[in-house]
Amino acid sequence: MTVPRRPILSLLETRVLGVLCEKQHTVPDTYPLSLNALVAGCNQKTSRHPIIEVSEADVLSTIDSLKGPALIIETSGGRVTRYAHNMERALHLPSQSVALLTALMLRGPQTAGELRINSERLHRFADISAVEGFLQELAERPEGALVVELPRQPGSRENRWAHLLSGVPVIEDAPAPASPAALSTDVTVGEIGALKAKVARLEEEVNALKALVGKLCNELGVSG
Repeated sequence: MTVPRRPILSLLETRVLGVLCEKQHTVPDTYPLSLNALVAGCNQKTSRHPIIEVSEADVLSTIDSLKGPALIIETSGGRVTRYAHNMERALHLPSQSVALLTALMLRGPQTAGELRINSERLHRFADISAVEGFLQELAERPEGALVVELPRQPGSRENRWAHLLSGVPVIEDAPAPASPAALSTDVTVGEIGALKAKVARLEEEVNALKALVGKLCNELGVSG
C-alpha cells in the first residue's frame, strides 16, 4: 500500500502546531486553545524563533489548512470554539518525539543538549542520549524523515538538528565566533543550561498566569 505523501507545512502552520503542542502541557487548564489564545501564542516574543506577528484571519486560514491532514481538531461546546493538535495520531509518533518536534518548530535548529532543556516542560528526558535516540528514530522513519542533523558550524562542538515538516531547512550563516578575550571561564555550560531552563520555566509560569487572569475576566464579564 502506498503511504500518503506528507504535506510540506508553512512557517505559520508549524508555529500553530507548535503552540498547540506546547500549551497542552504548560497551560492544561485552558487547553484546547481558543483562537485568541492561539494567536497570542503564535505572536509570543519569548521562546520563539523567528518572532512573527499574525492576525486572527491568518491563524484561522492556517487552522483550515491543517484540518485536511488531520493535524488539528476543532472542539465545540461552551461559548468559544477551541482547537487541539493531533500530532501523535496523524504522524504516528510517541509523545517524546512530539516534544522534540515542538521545540524545533518553535525555536528553530538546536543541539541535542539544547533540545533536552527546551523540551523539559513537555517531556523530561533522562539524559542527552535519550534525546539523541528519539532524534535518530525521527531521522530514520520508513514513512519519511521528520528531522535532519545539520552540518557542524565553525567553532561549534555539537551538531544542531532541524525539523523537516517544512521541507529541507535553509542553513543560516553562523555568527562570528567570539574572541578568546571575550569568553568568560567563570560560567560552565551546565550553569548556562540551568539558567536557560529557569528562565523558560518563569516565562511559562507568567504566560499561564496571564491565561488564567484572562479566563477569570471572561467568566466575570470584565475586560482584562
